[in-house]
Amino acid sequence: MTLKAQINEDMKTAMRAKESERLATIRLLLAAMKQKEVDERVELDDAMVVAIVDKMVKQRKDSIAAFTTGGRTDLADKEAAEIKVLEVYLPQRMSADETAAAVKAIVAELGASGPGDMGKVMGVVKTRLAGKADMGQVSAAVKAALTGA
Repeated sequence: MTLKAQINEDMKTAMRAKESERLATIRLLLAAMKQKEVDERVELDDAMVVAIVDKMVKQRKDSIAAFTTGGRTDLADKEAAEIKVLEVYLPQRMSADETAAAVKAIVAELGASGPGDMGKVMGVVKTRLAGKADMGQVSAAVKAALTGA
């Protein structure tokens, strides 16, 4: 079963179970997926769906940071609950150590050295680790690998 089909099935399950918060989050995800299909005139595959989910999780993390600094813990809690629903559709993430090891291997493979090669390394790293690792963690690992920290 594709990830898109799984999300549709989960929406139906949430409707039957009357889980309104979960249903609302899944509907937001389906709307984002449909928007991408319409805008780009493509049929989404699992990798594209994971990218959309990843983007939505990042948006919610940014919102949580803004809400907590603004003193709106009620809205931050709502966003955190949405993240939990969305993370179900993401593949298992790499640990920080695994991410650092993968980045070091790519840096060695490319023969990159120094902060000037950051763009070249990030281009390769993004394609290889997309959906598998947190990109914030990846960026920090690339900086550390290139500066020798």
